[in-house]
This record gives sequence, C-alpha cells and structure tokens, in this order.
Amino acid sequence: DMDNSVRITWLVVTALMPVLGVPLFWYTKSDVGHNALKRRLLDLEGRTRAQLPQNEQTVELLQEQAPEAVPLARYLRGKGGGFPVYADTTATYFNGGEAMFDEMLRQLETAEKYIFLEYFIVDEGLMWGRILEVLARKAAQGVDVRVMYDGTCEFSTLPRDYPSRLEALGIQCKVFSPVTPFVSTHYNYRDHRKILVIDGRVGFTGGVNLADEYINHIEKYGRWKDSALMLEGEGVRSMTALFLQMWCILRQPEFEQFLSDPIPAAANAKGFVVPYGDCPLDGERVGEMVYMDMLNRARKYVHIITPYLILDGELETALRFAAERGVDVHLILPGVPDKRFAYALAKTHYKALLSSGVKISEWTPGFTHAKLVVMDGVEAVVGTINLDYRSLYHHFENAVWMRRVGSIRDMEGFTLRELHAGAQLHINHADFSSFLCGISEQRAPEAVPRPVPFEGIGCFGGIRRDAREIRRPAEERTKQGVLRQRGDGKQQHPAEQQGRKCSFHNGFTSADDTVNIPESVRKYTGM
Repeated sequence: DMDNSVRITWLVVTALMPVLGVPLFWYTKSDVGHNALKRRLLDLEGRTRAQLPQNEQTVELLQEQAPEAVPLARYLRGKGGGFPVYADTTATYFNGGEAMFDEMLRQLETAEKYIFLEYFIVDEGLMWGRILEVLARKAAQGVDVRVMYDGTCEFSTLPRDYPSRLEALGIQCKVFSPVTPFVSTHYNYRDHRKILVIDGRVGFTGGVNLADEYINHIEKYGRWKDSALMLEGEGVRSMTALFLQMWCILRQPEFEQFLSDPIPAAANAKGFVVPYGDCPLDGERVGEMVYMDMLNRARKYVHIITPYLILDGELETALRFAAERGVDVHLILPGVPDKRFAYALAKTHYKALLSSGVKISEWTPGFTHAKLVVMDGVEAVVGTINLDYRSLYHHFENAVWMRRVGSIRDMEGFTLRELHAGAQLHINHADFSSFLCGISEQRAPEAVPRPVPFEGIGCFGGIRRDAREIRRPAEERTKQGVLRQRGDGKQQHPAEQQGRKCSFHNGFTSADDTVNIPESVRKYTGM
C-alpha cells in the first residue's frame, strides 16, 4: 500500500546509505510503535458501525436525486469507515474563525448533558480563555466536559501538567500521543482533527483550532483566513462517534451511552451530508479518495482552498486530468506562508499543474488555513484535510461531505472572494519547479510574541501583555500582504515587492471589500 513516490524515495535512501537506510526502512515498515494502537482502533471502528445505522430511505432519496454521488456514499459507508449519509441535518458555513467563535460560545451556553472537544492545537489566550470559562462553569453544573488535544501541544503551547489543571476544574482531559523519551513510529501519527460536539445535537468542525491567530486577535502571517462548519441534527451522531473512538483508546467504549439517544430533527434541512473521519492505520486514504472522486466527477469547476500543497502522484494526476478535460480547476494557496519548507515543496508542483491548465492563486492578504473544496456548485467538503502528504497519509483527520445543502452557495461565494483577493500565477512568467527557489523567494514573517499567562483560574484564559503586545485597532495595523501602490500608480503584489515575477489580473480587492463577480463565474453558481 506504499505510494510509488515513497517507494522511489526509499530506494534512493537505501542505495545511497545501505547501512543506515535498510534498518531504518525495516523499523518504519514494521510499525513497532503503533501495532497495538492499530488493533485497538480497528476494533473501535467495528463497534462504531453498529451504533451508526444507515437509513435506507435516505440512500434511496440520494439515488433518486444524485445517482452519480451514490458510489462515494457507498464507499464512505463501507471501506471508508462506516459513515452513513444523512438527509435530516442542516449545515451552517463560517468563512472565518471570528464568526465561528461567536456561534460556538452561544452554543456552548446551551449544553445540558455533555461537551466533547478534540483539537490539534489549544493555546492560552483570549479564544481559549473564553471557551474555558464556559467549560468550567458547565462542569460545575454537572455537564460532562471532555477535552482532548494532540501531544505536540506540549512542545509549543501548553505545559505537560495541563491535563491535571483542567481536572482540577472538573474537566476530563486526555492528550493524544504525548511525547515520551521512547523512540517509536507511533509519534508519526498525529491527531489533526477539530471536533466540538454539544449534547449530540450540534457539532463544529473545520480548520479552526483554539488559538488567537485563528480569530485574528493576534497577527502572525498577515490576515488569517479559515473555514468552519456547524452541523445540527442526526449527522452530528457521526461526529460524536469519531470523538469517542479516540477518547476510548485506553478505556472501556462508551458508544451505546452517547450514540443511542434520539437527536431532535433539524428544521429546514435540505440536501445530504456525510461526516467522516480518516485514520492513517486502516489502509484507506479516505480523505484523498473523496477529493479524487469529486475531481473525477466534476463537469464545470472545482475550487479548492488549502494551506499546503504536497501531492502524491495520484492526486496530482487527478488535478491535471480534470483540468485537461475542460474542468475549471482552481487552487487557492497562501500568499504569506507559515512554513518556508512547505511553501517550497508546494512550488515544485506548480509547473506541472499550470501546464495542464490548473489555475493557481496566492491569497495576498496573508495566510489561508481553510480546507475547502467546492464542485460544480452542488457538492462541497469542509474539514481538516489539507492537500499535503502528512494530512493525507499520517494524520487522524475529519471532514464533512455535502450535496446540495443550502450553505454550499455561501462556500462558493467565499472562494470567489478569495480568488479576487489573490494573484493568479502563470507558467510563462516564472519557473516554479525549483525547490531551493521556493525557499529563497519568500520567508514567513516572525510571529507576534505569545501572551504570558497569569496565575489562578485565569492562567488558562487570562493574558498579560506588555505595550508591544496590545492589539492595535484594525485601521491602525499594518496589513501584511495587501496590494500596495507601485510608482506607476498600479497595485503591487507582495511577491513583486520581493523581486519575484508575477502576473496580475483585473479585479483585485481586499478580502473585506465588495467583489464584482465575473459573468463567467455567475453562470456556474447562479449568483
């Protein structure tokens, strides 16, 4: 099940360094560190299927309204992990962390039974502080509150004793794969999911982690753009199951307790949704299969927003083939990257993609962390799955596939606004194939200094800032990545400011401005 590009890499390593390469290859492929975890997760996945029955009337309705999408739904229900398709769930889309944060706080206040949070990054600051205040209060009222985050937070954002601090507030806490001195391939698999479930009736997911840069309270890489989704209704049951799978790795499963309760029907539900997860240990690249299926079925366009672009041969071929058969394939990537190495790797794909007709734009106001795919105005995916190798192969991920839900119109409007806030790249203006060129051309700006926590209960949420850290009003801040005026009166892209060659198209605008949508795009969306 090894990708061809990985095979070639290992062949080169073992040929050049056989003494080191052969033992390293054997150790990596033997997966000594995660065999027990794999067996446990596969067992939990099997138990979950029994708690997530498929409504056959929903399948018949999907067959009637969208027969071309039935094979994908069948895959997600089968080898893709046992996830049903739902027709009685509403989806609300948020085109940034700020809007999602406001609704998240409002929904947290309504919790009566339980609150489950599973996030890749949790960092002390305004966002987490406001959330933690509600969680601590709800826990004191008897609500079952559970928090799980990835062990890499212990390196960057939270102290090792943070779980015990939360336990003191009545909040159960687990760290996925905490870092220990033992060398193991288990550490290669990270929990990249973002899930919030409230009483089994409301669920949040998307690209937004629980840290201040995700709501633009602090600025790291220009303006931060993200995507998020709120589900209400029966479909939230699958999100609850995904959380419980990870939570119960080292304890007795609790599926029946939380998955058997009836869920109130969502009002005005339209279309179909399939919340699903991707496990790196089950041999199925679910996230990649969903993306490739949408590319293969697209007839008009596929618009994709992703922070990273590190592709295997199969996904790159799917992108190129879709463009070569006349589909408008447009990738939107950050104009201000957060990782120079990942940015350089992304640029190695540009030349091949552009030569096949794939369009690539860089979002000039800053860093776009959204993970969003919109196809033909009728299907979309929002979740945590990037178009990069680690996300597709080595991370625990989750997302929601949607067909003809009302919020797809909002998603398409979002992608159009971002297209008009970015520079479209053209192959004849620069050679994007050089890896070293990608590193040298643009570097990520330094981050704003992290807030310093103070003691007491506020140590989780309160922050103390010196004069340099006090957030300035929006109109006074310098917007990184915004188009500037050139000497000839024309707008200058940040790439051009750094000496890079880049072409420009008409209609540039800040992300906050009103966008004039071209007629060629209106015919696809009905906007």
